[in-house]
Parts: sequence; C-alpha cells; structure tokens
Amino acid sequence: MRAYTDAVAQALLTATKVPIVRLRALGCVVPYAMEGLLRRELDAAGASLLHVAHGDAVTLHFSLAENAAAALVARLNEAGQGRLVWLDDAEAAPPA
Repeated sequence: MRAYTDAVAQALLTATKVPIVRLRALGCVVPYAMEGLLRRELDAAGASLLHVAHGDAVTLHFSLAENAAAALVARLNEAGQGRLVWLDDAEAAPPA
C-alpha cells in the first residue's frame, strides 16, 4: 500500500497543474454584415466558436470562460447597436 501511495505522491509532485475554468455557452443571431466583427470579437475574447448556421441571418453558438462572458456581451451589444439578438439559455447550446 505504501508503494502505491508513494508512487501517486511522486506523480502528483511532477504533474502539470491545469486550472479548471467554468465555461458559459452563448448564442446569438446577427445580420451577415456583422459576422466578421463578431468572429473577431470572439477570437479576441478567447471564445470557442462551436457552430455557425447561415439562413436569413447568421446564428453563432460559442463558449468562453464564465468570468469573461459579461464583458464580451456588453462589447457585442454596444457594437451591434440593437442588431444583435441573444438566444436564451436553452437555445444557446449548439445543435447536436
């Protein structure tokens, strides 16, 4: 038992620690003219683009660190000048 405990302890000492980051899924609908701006803002915020659908408008599903979500939403609302529509939490998850 002691050998296993020592082996685990040694492994933990040299293991790389990776912080756990809580993610938030968001989704929005924008006019085609705003797609480039939105993609640049997502990239700058470190968001992961999960799904994009092109129809009458562009629907984007993405995730990012929960602590960065509020600032991104505020920036996008300002840049969108009322043309950006947020999906509710149930709709924000990307389609399977």
